[in-house]
Amino acid sequence: MRQLQQFSVFQSFKQRQEAIPIAETEDSLLLRVLVQALVIVGIIATDIAAESLTSLWAIPLSIAGAAFSWKRRRKRNIEAKFLIAIGMLVVLAVFLGNLIVNLGDSRLALANLLVQLQVLHSFDLPRRKDLGYSMVIGLILLGVAGTVSQTLAFAPTLIVFLAIALPTLVLDYRSRLGLESIPINFSRPSATKDAKFRVTYSPLSPRRFFLILSAIIVLGLAIFAIMPRFPGYQLQSFPVNSPADMRDLNFDSENRTLVNPGYVKEGKATDGEGGETGTGTGEVDRTFYYGFNSRMNQNLRGEMEPKIVLRVRSQAPGFWRVMSFDRYTGQGWEVSREDKLEDIQRPRWSYRFFISSPLTRGRTRQVIQSYTAVSELPNLIPALLYPKFVFFPTQEIAVDPEGSLRSPGGLSEGLTYTVISQVPYRDRTLLNKTSKTYPKRIANYYLEIPPAIRDKVRQKAEEILAKSPNPLTTVYEQTLFLAQYLKQNYQIQPELPFLEENEDLVEAFLFRYQGGYADHFSTVLTVMLRSLGIPARLTVGFAPGQFNPFTGFYIVRNTDAYALTEVYFADYGWFKFDPIPGRELIPPSFEEDQTFSVLKQLWNWVASWLPSPVVSFFSILWGDILGGFFRMLGWLWRFISGSLIGVLVGLILAVVLGFLTWLGFERMRSLRSRRHLAKLPPMERLYQQMLTTLQAKGYPKHPAQTPLEYARLTYQHNPSAAEIIEEISQAYVCWRYGEQSQNIDYLRGQLKMLIRSLSRGSQTSI
Repeated sequence: MRQLQQFSVFQSFKQRQEAIPIAETEDSLLLRVLVQALVIVGIIATDIAAESLTSLWAIPLSIAGAAFSWKRRRKRNIEAKFLIAIGMLVVLAVFLGNLIVNLGDSRLALANLLVQLQVLHSFDLPRRKDLGYSMVIGLILLGVAGTVSQTLAFAPTLIVFLAIALPTLVLDYRSRLGLESIPINFSRPSATKDAKFRVTYSPLSPRRFFLILSAIIVLGLAIFAIMPRFPGYQLQSFPVNSPADMRDLNFDSENRTLVNPGYVKEGKATDGEGGETGTGTGEVDRTFYYGFNSRMNQNLRGEMEPKIVLRVRSQAPGFWRVMSFDRYTGQGWEVSREDKLEDIQRPRWSYRFFISSPLTRGRTRQVIQSYTAVSELPNLIPALLYPKFVFFPTQEIAVDPEGSLRSPGGLSEGLTYTVISQVPYRDRTLLNKTSKTYPKRIANYYLEIPPAIRDKVRQKAEEILAKSPNPLTTVYEQTLFLAQYLKQNYQIQPELPFLEENEDLVEAFLFRYQGGYADHFSTVLTVMLRSLGIPARLTVGFAPGQFNPFTGFYIVRNTDAYALTEVYFADYGWFKFDPIPGRELIPPSFEEDQTFSVLKQLWNWVASWLPSPVVSFFSILWGDILGGFFRMLGWLWRFISGSLIGVLVGLILAVVLGFLTWLGFERMRSLRSRRHLAKLPPMERLYQQMLTTLQAKGYPKHPAQTPLEYARLTYQHNPSAAEIIEEISQAYVCWRYGEQSQNIDYLRGQLKMLIRSLSRGSQTSI
């Protein structure tokens, strides 16, 4: 008996399953082809962004799956569903394995998972919503490609995706409505005067398509340009990636030294001395910056050929610091404590290195930077000052006494790492109050100067400071004045001759040549400050580079490498000053407003084509009016996002702004309606006024109704006013179709009576 009951339950379940109708299939072949094209573009976009070919295998398989789905779109495909389920479990296992290997950057692992799922899914696409899932997968792949891409090579795929998505969305919408085509009749000039042609209208016509596509692209670029860039909205993930040969590197006795690939013998001196002593004449390497060495020979001549070396995504611009020098040699610099490296190891399960930062009394701000090496670099790790956490793929890194970071091996092409720095605020008021008493660890290394030039350089520095109209007593004021004086009174000498064997660079710069190479300015400022008892050191690194607003990356070239001066302020640490002509005295930092940086870049490009008076006018307008407005917006955003009270105030302001916007919109619509009525003939205007009044009272006229049908219908809702409505409607029909003149003044009086009648009726109902 129990078996019979189980059998009857099974039979009932089977009958219910068979009674379920097969889901409506999608029979539009064009829609299926376009959806498949979207998926293919998404797959290609991920490979372009990742600069690899790891997903191209999915394209032919996905096409084969789409063809299989088209052929069996009316089948239940139970066997295929079981195989797809098994495949998904296999894909999940592969994904977890890739996630462990690429723990530092899971975006590509997720993209590969989506590609594999889409290939499996393509073998069972009978319904419209299944196609919608494929469209979403293509969009997600494009989004992943956008986050991974570091160049504009991704942009063409975005435009192609948009061009395919427009007709796809149109066909999908029409398919949901069950529409096929819209026939429209219109006349076309021909030999026969009354000839008519039936033309089928298509929403996918080339002219309409290109108009819409162009409008979307222009509108998107405009929104992109004016969109504010708040630091909190920028990338805050910690991508880490490297070639396989770097992941197991450690420091040993052979790779603890600094290695610059362009300078096997440091300096590349032609007389053989530069490689060993950091002096002597020679030529700079065309690719690698000469300052990334344990000894920096500034008696080299020549220029580098521009080459992209880094792409940096950072919450704020800055000087990508590479290393610092503490000992001046007379014709260059060297690191005196090369053997004092501190090795730092990371745990096996994480790429994070912790770097202990010196204590400071000043405020600091966390700035996240992600670096990608585009070409080979020395085993130095660029970073903003005071790195706290470094996410790097090797097993060890090292920190020298100057706070510079070193890798066990050179930075290979394709390496990606992330640094979190605690960058100090440059508070001029506090820095002006610092003491001139320095600890021994600072005074012993950063006040050293060759005795032969000490007195001469100090006298020159004091002579320059004496030219200030106001006495300069603080370290900050003296540093600023000396740096500005060097900018304005000394020149870059591109044809500077080589220094003689025992000639001092600073002495030749100040008293013989009245200038020198760009890096010589920083050397001179550093030595002059030391002569006054102010600790200073020479620091080399990269300028921020050229910001690409479309990718969000700073493009850094080897020619962006240069040297500047770092000055020590007691209790507050090191701060940078740039004495090189043509550069900002204070290097870029997070304290500069970057909210509307793209809009500013766009304006700079437009201003280069405009006459000077026009540029001046708009500069004043931007600086005084628009600049104040945008600063107010920035302050308001910080207030709203800073606390719960700010959020509540923001919600209230949003409601008030929405209400005022609605009032303005209604007012504009009323004015536009009045202007439209004013252009109509008197009888037409009077009739439209009546319809508007009745619609406001809840009696709208349906477009399919004739004027007289509408008038007769009003007897059912408002008999007291129906006679006036019919009278005005009759007059309108006689004027419109019978071309009979009407007594406009009388009808205008009737309309006023109608309005009063409707007003009394509404008050009575209330």
